[in-house]
Amino acid sequence: MKSSLLEDNLLFYFEIALKEQNGFVECHPKEQCPSQEGCHVLLEPPKDGCCRRCKGCYYKGVLRESGSSWQDVRKPCTIFTCKAGVITETEEKCYVPCSNPMPPAPGHCCPTCNDCRVNGQLVSANRTVRSMEDPCLRCACTKGRLSCSKRACPVLNCSPQSIIPPRPGECCPKCKGSRELIVPPLGRCLLGSELLAPGRTYRPDRCTDCSCANGTSVCIRPSCPVLDCPPELQTTKQGECCPSCPTWGNRPLSTTCTFGHDTYKDGETWEIDKCTSCVCRQGRIRCAAQLCPQTNKACPPNHKLVTDPGQCCPKCVESDGVCTVFGDPHYRTFDGKFYSFQGPCKYQLAADCANNTFSIRVTNDARATKTSSWTKTVSVKVSGTKINLGEKRRVKINGERVQAPYESKEVSISETEESVLVEAKAVGLRLLWDGNSFLEVSVPAAYKGKLCGLCGNFNSISRDDLMTRTGRIVMDADKFGWSWRVGGKKACSRGKGNPLGLPSPHESHRCSKFLPHRRFRERMCKPLRSDIFAACHKHLNHLIYFKSCLLDMCECPSRRCYCESFTAYAHECARQGVTLPNWRSATNCYARH
Repeated sequence: MKSSLLEDNLLFYFEIALKEQNGFVECHPKEQCPSQEGCHVLLEPPKDGCCRRCKGCYYKGVLRESGSSWQDVRKPCTIFTCKAGVITETEEKCYVPCSNPMPPAPGHCCPTCNDCRVNGQLVSANRTVRSMEDPCLRCACTKGRLSCSKRACPVLNCSPQSIIPPRPGECCPKCKGSRELIVPPLGRCLLGSELLAPGRTYRPDRCTDCSCANGTSVCIRPSCPVLDCPPELQTTKQGECCPSCPTWGNRPLSTTCTFGHDTYKDGETWEIDKCTSCVCRQGRIRCAAQLCPQTNKACPPNHKLVTDPGQCCPKCVESDGVCTVFGDPHYRTFDGKFYSFQGPCKYQLAADCANNTFSIRVTNDARATKTSSWTKTVSVKVSGTKINLGEKRRVKINGERVQAPYESKEVSISETEESVLVEAKAVGLRLLWDGNSFLEVSVPAAYKGKLCGLCGNFNSISRDDLMTRTGRIVMDADKFGWSWRVGGKKACSRGKGNPLGLPSPHESHRCSKFLPHRRFRERMCKPLRSDIFAACHKHLNHLIYFKSCLLDMCECPSRRCYCESFTAYAHECARQGVTLPNWRSATNCYARH
């Protein structure tokens, strides 16, 4: 079938491009363009920016951004919405769920009620509630006054094949994918698949009238009245735009409602879950549900999505700080700074330098090597309790050996196949220790900006993590590490040379002195770059761990030091929510008991 002239013109002006994840232009490593999913009129980036933007709307001399809404100042019930170069004008329909409403507030359309409840659901100041019978009905509470209204759905600027119908409980259909505008057709309007001349009027459906002016389609669409019957009973008669409820006739009003196996009296309310409640009104069940903010998975960096017990909506809260130590010691600070430091002494790993609520020290063992070291023991002081973690996952509390599982008022200890987990309850401190060289320390967000030591200061800024005990920021990891040494000379495990330690030689110099050679090291570390860990590569920079693995294999007494980088990478993958195959079996890196 030959394409029409109109389709040929569209091909000249436009190209279709459905966006994939992470498919947007990035001008800076920390900057990512916002998602334009659903926009089918994407413009080229502006001269002063790098991100494509969705076409706005030009109306009465004012340029409006796509996604914006505004009212007619003279007629507050008239609502305008701009979406991808199309303006939808509609009349807001009010719903009054109380018997004695107050007049509309100045500049508003709908009357208000004193009680901020809809069908038994409390509408809090920062939440919106929708009706289960009519998903397009929205109720909001402002300063103790409830207002409910309904608007028509915006006219979509995409082809019928790209329209996704609303899911149960949703009000409006959406466009899927996006479409890029290569050369804007001056003065013309794009609506769906049609390119229209200025001044032309057209009807995209039987309920909507549109006209083209200044490259913007202006459409008038009626808002349907609020219905009080379930969606499955609503029907749209031929030739009409809005659905309606069936005629109930002179049916006597019931005084009870049956929901599941329970019967409720007229006016009685009940809760289905933390987000949904219902009320019985003259034999009919009316329900309402809270609308949670569109958090999805888009929490800010260093935040996580959690739902508090008894609450309906999840919220973004600051994540715990996590510091990781592994191998010939490599450190990932609370703020994500990655560095290596091979000092063979005792060091302050992390401490509350503001209120002295806890401190963590690590002792590094040289393991009879000339330049390498590994974490051997961990010592924690918190709330008058001293916790010691040793080799083979040995745990002591105030000098007494304890076995997992262990529970006291101050400390909780549990054990997995790979590690022992110690929790200091009073301060929310958690330590995960594998008894060999891997240590993970977690602290609550309340400690932000209060910490010091090898794990950094936990202030969300990685560039100042190498801050010495005297408050000086240095670039050299060795100078930084030695500044946090604690204890005397006996705390150092390397007898030859200066027991206080000299700066460690560069990797190239270290590795040139020891066997195995580089090819062997690369072969041992190669699994990090293979399919075994591939599921995590898009979440983490595996090359950092690969480089650490090569360094660990320079001077490795057991010739299996590569397992320590594998362990750290697997733990970080798990924190990112990635499930890996049985990597220990595939790499012969079995956990040590």
